Amino acid sequence: MAFDCQEITEDFKNSENCSQTNRSSSNSITENFELSKPALDCSPEKGTSSSCSSKQLPPNDVFSNVWRSITDLPPALISEILNCLDPKELGIVSCVSTTLHNIASEHQVWKEFYCERWGLPVGSAPLGAGFSHEKSWKELFVEREYRSKSFLGRYSIDVLYGHTEAVRTVFLLASAKLIFTAGYDSVVRMWDMEEGLSIASSRPLGCTIRAVAADTKLLVAGATDGFIHCWKAVEGFQHLFDLKGVEKQNTEFRLWEHEGPITSLALDLTRIYSGSWDMTVRVWVRSSLKCTLTLRHGDWVWSLVPRDTTVASTSGSDVFIWETNSGNLLNVIHNAHVGNTYALARSRTGDFLFTGGEDGAVHMFEIISESGETSVVQVATWIPHSGAVYALAFEFPWLVSASGDGNLALIDVRKLLRASRRSSGKRVLRFKDVDRNNIEPPQRMLHGFGGNLFSVGIGADRIVCGGEEGVVRVWNFSQALEIEQRVRAMRGIRLENRMRRRRLQIEMNAKGGRTDQCSVAAKKNPVNGDRSGVWHSKRSISSKVKT
Repeated sequence: MAFDCQEITEDFKNSENCSQTNRSSSNSITENFELSKPALDCSPEKGTSSSCSSKQLPPNDVFSNVWRSITDLPPALISEILNCLDPKELGIVSCVSTTLHNIASEHQVWKEFYCERWGLPVGSAPLGAGFSHEKSWKELFVEREYRSKSFLGRYSIDVLYGHTEAVRTVFLLASAKLIFTAGYDSVVRMWDMEEGLSIASSRPLGCTIRAVAADTKLLVAGATDGFIHCWKAVEGFQHLFDLKGVEKQNTEFRLWEHEGPITSLALDLTRIYSGSWDMTVRVWVRSSLKCTLTLRHGDWVWSLVPRDTTVASTSGSDVFIWETNSGNLLNVIHNAHVGNTYALARSRTGDFLFTGGEDGAVHMFEIISESGETSVVQVATWIPHSGAVYALAFEFPWLVSASGDGNLALIDVRKLLRASRRSSGKRVLRFKDVDRNNIEPPQRMLHGFGGNLFSVGIGADRIVCGGEEGVVRVWNFSQALEIEQRVRAMRGIRLENRMRRRRLQIEMNAKGGRTDQCSVAAKKNPVNGDRSGVWHSKRSISSKVKT
């Protein structure tokens, strides 16, 4: 994110000129007011005391509060003002003056900006390129924002071979730089995200694996036989999980409850979520590994995405939103797609829901929770595919869809959102009031696949997908990030040089040295004057020297 400080400085200079003009006019008004006003006599009545006497009030005291700076306001009020700005506006404010730069750069709202888009940095590498506790939240935000632009730049493709049949599911754990894949060959494989090398593979689990999910403590795989195969992270193990079971024997276990194939899995800090063709979504407690909640549907469950205390699930062509503490159904989106609704994705805060279905369309919904009621509004629709959309992945601001036509679509939803605040004071993103008939098409399409794409993941500067070909493709956009960083550095150097020249010019004008000398020289030797006299005199001198 870059801000053009030159234009801002010029606008600010113009505003200063206007303020000086207004100040001079106000001074003249003040003088007239002082001459015309009578002497104030505040003599109190008998028995009362007063600090006011028959002196005149200075005119500066009358108008002194008008020309104070924003920095003279109470810190709490300045904080509330800055809380109302979005990242771009806050960046512009930081370019106005040194004082506002310090206030705006260190403001805690940058943490809110970061967390509402990408959540808290997890582990030691939230950005995929190292994390330093010395960085401010503004620096982290700007770095992550620049990283998001890399998906429009150059890329390289790494093809991972190892599966013998179609790949049904992929999962990208960017914080640990790991990729997990599984499919019809009943083997779960772990890959290095940076090198593209196979790290380990599990023993055959005996049936198709249609879902995989992981964090830094637990890896789960859902099988068509109705069980969830789990691996606990091994402390001190280089790649977190011992898929072979060589290091420790008690890190591998299974959960049995479902009566049909498991099609979707998800994790949060305290729960495991699983969806199945037995038409149920089950919620498990991670500490006790017990199923505490069963959400029943009327058709096969294809996908689910939890956020906070709610979970969204698809069953048939409908989308359901549940409250996970009580199991209450909050809302239903009937007939979201023509045919089955296969894919779901949600924003980090859970306020936006994305669906993909058999009709090749991608819908965007806004979930609004007010006064204990939950409503859902459709805000945008894209039809980028000629085949069914089997998978969606979202990382702000990019939505990626994988389809049966063998293509990936990248959609930037940033222009559809605006910053807003709830009554509780929490910052949220809301849908802008734009014409839904003029929604921009996907910003990029990735082609070159020979068959159906069943799964997709996005994180840091990578996009991972797997499909019918039995290989895993990793789209690496790190080269675009390096180019963007070089462009950013050059832009900063040019801006710094421009500001340095401007400061030198201001200092020279203040001293009046070179400017006066140039003006005197211009008077002595006018540009449009007769130069022939000077040249002839030089020629005459040179001719005399020769003689």
